[in-house]
Amino acid sequence: MSRHVRSFALLAAGLLVAGAAAGCGGPGDKAGHGEGKGRTQPPRSSPSSPPGSDKAGHAGKLPALPAALTSQRLDWGRCKATDDGPAPGSGWQCATLKAPLDYAKPDGETIGVALIRAKSTGGSGRSGSLLFNFGGPGGSGVSMLPAFAPDYAKLRERYDLVSFDPRGVGASEGVRCRDDKAIQAAESVDLTPDTPAEERVYFKDAADLGAGCARQAGRLLGHVSTDETARDMDLARQALGDDKMHYMGVSYGTQLGGVYAHLFPGKVGRLVLDAVVDPSADTVGHAENQTRGFQRALDNYLKSTGQDPDQGSRKIAALLKRIDAKPLRTSGGRELNQSLATIGITVTLYSQSSWPALARGLEAAEKGDGTALLALADAYNERSPAGHYSSQSHAQRAISCLDDKERPTPAEAKKRLASFREISPVFGEFMAWDTAGWCHDWPVPGQYATPEVSAPGAAPILVVGNTGDPATPYEGARRMADELGKGVGVELTWKGEGHGAYGSGSSCVDSTVNGYLLEGRIPRDGKVCS
Repeated sequence: MSRHVRSFALLAAGLLVAGAAAGCGGPGDKAGHGEGKGRTQPPRSSPSSPPGSDKAGHAGKLPALPAALTSQRLDWGRCKATDDGPAPGSGWQCATLKAPLDYAKPDGETIGVALIRAKSTGGSGRSGSLLFNFGGPGGSGVSMLPAFAPDYAKLRERYDLVSFDPRGVGASEGVRCRDDKAIQAAESVDLTPDTPAEERVYFKDAADLGAGCARQAGRLLGHVSTDETARDMDLARQALGDDKMHYMGVSYGTQLGGVYAHLFPGKVGRLVLDAVVDPSADTVGHAENQTRGFQRALDNYLKSTGQDPDQGSRKIAALLKRIDAKPLRTSGGRELNQSLATIGITVTLYSQSSWPALARGLEAAEKGDGTALLALADAYNERSPAGHYSSQSHAQRAISCLDDKERPTPAEAKKRLASFREISPVFGEFMAWDTAGWCHDWPVPGQYATPEVSAPGAAPILVVGNTGDPATPYEGARRMADELGKGVGVELTWKGEGHGAYGSGSSCVDSTVNGYLLEGRIPRDGKVCS
């Protein structure tokens, strides 16, 4: 949980694991697309921006790419197992796209961008490729797309389903900043420091993580931005042989899709942006949005159990304070501290189907047993039973801190504590500190305060918002549609719960999105599915 957006497939899989570990039934629906977490687990102007610009200014001219890149042929073959999971079954092919490390120097060093596809089942009815990004930043599309492909069977009748590991992620020169032992040790850091000593530990840990990323990634750390990944997407479009980009972006993938539309408006085909990141929000604005979003979801959960939201939230906040003073025992011998307990609560709010797991976890914690909440936190932090952690959170930090030029200070974070607590007694402190802690002392400067997504002249883009979304609150969808521009952004609303709308149980949403992607039917701007 933080202003940064994480991938829903990892979250969904993690909840299933956590449910089993905690003795709970796994969620019947996918958990949602996930917005990013804090350290446990969207920038400084780009070269084309005018001095002092707070927008990305992505559209500045860069040197033309050499034919060796724009005319490259993809060598599709059998997929291999990765650190993020086993090799997918039959029907899947993988390839590596060659892209410039630095688009300002396109004849220089190159990197590999890992791609995966399942060819269309529609034969002569094929419309091209449909590219997916599932969020993060830092989520591996190579591992996620096979897991969620059954949800896209209808779309596969007309499209090759394609996804990728963005630069710095997974099989695409993945960034890893710490080993498993150091990651687990960092889980003891108090993410809501109460004393000067705890504050020093909190910010030293943030600085140490950045230093580790710099040592491991080298020059790559300055070339994993959303802007560069959007350019990789267009290079992939050319290598796939598509005249237009057809795309579904979820959560952070909506920001990536918006930046693509700004950079390449003439290449926009059919784009769906679901669970939308507010492109008008800066660092503090994102944190405030998410604090409201998660509190809104918690209020809805409490109402569903017959509790008064204010009283229920105060009770949970008091529980977290007790855990801060005295961590809870767990069946595996590890302790549940306040930070891990907060994460365990947060993870269940991504999907209404996970609310029973929240009820069981809170009940057990009130009785002094932290096992259930710790299992949920482990799933969110992508910790295996053997103690291995994925590197997704490291890539997430590297990408978001390169994007984001704003660096609130510790003193500024402290001044905001009261206002954040007023928004949410449960999540407010966590989110206020995260505004300063996330990119503290980061070794690479950020690019802009808010991304530029205006796309004049682009074809209509479908923007889908969910009124109960905790991680990318509903209001961001309208702001994205407005910033894309008149006649470009078309908003679709779902009155539902959880993070993301497509494939979450609404036949109205699914049929509208399918009609747009498969037949080019553009719904009325402002259409509502209840």
